[in-house]
Amino acid sequence: MNNYFKKSKIYWINKILVLADSGYTGINKIRKNVKIPLKKSKKKPLTREDKKNNREISSQRAVNENVIGYLKRFKIISDRYRNRRKRFGLRFNLIAGICNRDLAK
Repeated sequence: MNNYFKKSKIYWINKILVLADSGYTGINKIRKNVKIPLKKSKKKPLTREDKKNNREISSQRAVNENVIGYLKRFKIISDRYRNRRKRFGLRFNLIAGICNRDLAK
């Protein structure tokens, strides 16, 4: 996993908090501001505080995943984008505005 992120040319803003699942262990060695739930091992079970932190991270991630799922109800976002790249930002912002309006109700 570490090599994937090292070799990728993905630009990360270090000020933004990244919520990842436990499959991304090791990414916090490469990037700052990453929250990953802790895993228990045979020799070291999780403490109550660790479990509480894991629940908090999971609940924050659940909100994000629900919004992404809501956005993907629009076929233009759920499938491969086949139109002009120049207009993608405009179309995505329009869909995000519609979703924000619906979620605010």
